[in-house]
Amino acid sequence: MAEEPAEFIQLLRSQKAKLIEILSGDADFVLQHADSRNLLSPQGYEKVKSCRVPSEKVTDLLDHIIQRGPAKAQGLLELLKDQELQETFPLLHFVKDLQVSTPSSGRIVCSLFFRNLILRYSDMQTKEPASLCDLNEPLIDHSEGQHFLNETFKIIMEEVLRKGTDIKEKVCEWKEPEELALLLDLELRATGEPRHRLLQRVKDVAKYSIKTSHPRFFNQQYGGVDYHSLAGRFLTEALNTNLFTYEVAPVFVLMETEVLRGLRQLVGWTEGDGIFCPGGSTSNMYAMNLARYRLFPEVKSQGLWGLPQLTVFTSPESHYSVKKGAAYLGLGTDNVILVKVDDGGRMIPADLDEKIELAKSQGAVPFLVSCTSGTTVQGAFDPLDHIADVCQKHKLWMHVDAAWGGSVLFSKQHRHLMKGVDRANSVAWNPHKMLVAGLQCSVLLLQDTTNLLKQCHSANATYLFQQDKFYDVNLDIGDKSVQCSRKVDCLKLWLMWKAVGSDGLAERVDRAFIHIRYLVEQMKKREGFHILGEPEFVNVCFWYIPPSLRGKEGNADYQDRLAKVAPVIKERMMKQGTMMVGYQPLGNRVNFFRVIVFSPLVSQKDMDFFLNEIERLGNDL
Repeated sequence: MAEEPAEFIQLLRSQKAKLIEILSGDADFVLQHADSRNLLSPQGYEKVKSCRVPSEKVTDLLDHIIQRGPAKAQGLLELLKDQELQETFPLLHFVKDLQVSTPSSGRIVCSLFFRNLILRYSDMQTKEPASLCDLNEPLIDHSEGQHFLNETFKIIMEEVLRKGTDIKEKVCEWKEPEELALLLDLELRATGEPRHRLLQRVKDVAKYSIKTSHPRFFNQQYGGVDYHSLAGRFLTEALNTNLFTYEVAPVFVLMETEVLRGLRQLVGWTEGDGIFCPGGSTSNMYAMNLARYRLFPEVKSQGLWGLPQLTVFTSPESHYSVKKGAAYLGLGTDNVILVKVDDGGRMIPADLDEKIELAKSQGAVPFLVSCTSGTTVQGAFDPLDHIADVCQKHKLWMHVDAAWGGSVLFSKQHRHLMKGVDRANSVAWNPHKMLVAGLQCSVLLLQDTTNLLKQCHSANATYLFQQDKFYDVNLDIGDKSVQCSRKVDCLKLWLMWKAVGSDGLAERVDRAFIHIRYLVEQMKKREGFHILGEPEFVNVCFWYIPPSLRGKEGNADYQDRLAKVAPVIKERMMKQGTMMVGYQPLGNRVNFFRVIVFSPLVSQKDMDFFLNEIERLGNDL
């Protein structure tokens, strides 16, 4: 790590007198300002707590460090091992107890520890209280703030958008939590820091954060970057408004309405309603709440008392937010009934019908079926048309969680995966996933035209939703939401959609499927890659079988050994920073990888690299 040793030594020299004053007192500063109780051993903590240090000893220690310099790692490690110094200076117990294992980390720990001590106290100068005349001027200096923003944007462009999308750069710069905490200096203090130090903080945040826009970030169902959407996100933050009334957000009330209309058209509805929600989980919970309200509107005023046992039906591969929603709404997770799936993870409609009949026979009241278009792990699409038949038969609310897979509706080639979605009552869809609209961008779409959202959620707050306003109060959409403050999430999608059009978004979807077909073809050509079934979507689930396990499937310990392969490969790729991909068990299947490909920045070269890297990291296991 480049720790700028010359600058550090210069800083140490200039602040030596202050450090001597601090360190020669009792050791409270170590205990109070360095989270020592969490990091020190009990013995080390007691030594620090009981120790007082003569100022001449502090001078000797600082001179010792200045002479050696933080760039000389071996010298600093010797310093850590110096028994006499350890007995004399309590702060060395703090440093030693971080359990550094390499010269590099020794240099980082020592130099950062001392540097942070200096910075912590060199900035603590008491400001003069503001005089009354200051009240006639803004508290914030616009010129200084704009300069800081300009410099920050330069860092974002360089560290996040150039390096963060460059395949020659790392996906992550992995650090253990203790070391990362020291690097970031997270403590909040009474006084502020100068601009140059804040800009360094910005650089550090960028450097040590995961580069989710990197072409080799295959870990989650978000990632990549769309620059038009990013511009929309910047503008959203700068405008800093709240989407509850037309008077404070006129542009965005109209914009959200239009974006929701466009998405509903893709579902196949000419009329309906909808709302942007803070994530797909919230969209799913909204749907559950609306379905219950439609059946039992008295629940809003009277609560759960007197309601029958209400049951929800979903597949074991549905998103966990279905169970969370049942818990949150007071339905109980035991009343979420799991319907069988086929080998590909798709809900079996016949089993759904049987389980609904069984629940009715036991006195329960089924009210909602939550099916999935694009399951989290396997990317499965439930057969919506057949499920709709069952829902129609039993008069149940049909909700489609298309948070992941909904974007196939843009594609003429792949929208068949959601055949029957137009028969649903509600659809959850996250454009921040496959469309790369940026976190967060999630919608709940409704076929309802009776204003059910507002009926279910409104509280009629008169300080916001006055009925005698000078404009059409139907434009005050805030009472549709369970939130009061609601972030503007439509601009990022609207600007991106405007820039590339529906055809451009369809091309992104189609391209992702092409990449997946290529990846699967290449896997089949290589020994050691075992696919868990032909992918239906852009998720590919597979085991990597290292040479030591090939041909040994019949061994008693095979499954246990195979389960350990993915975690080790994941640890290696993270620590080397080469790429990121997720793994998980599923049912009786031990840990396997799930690679997700949809970023518009990905090329076939990245597919080849992915396979080569898995082999490189796992061949010796």
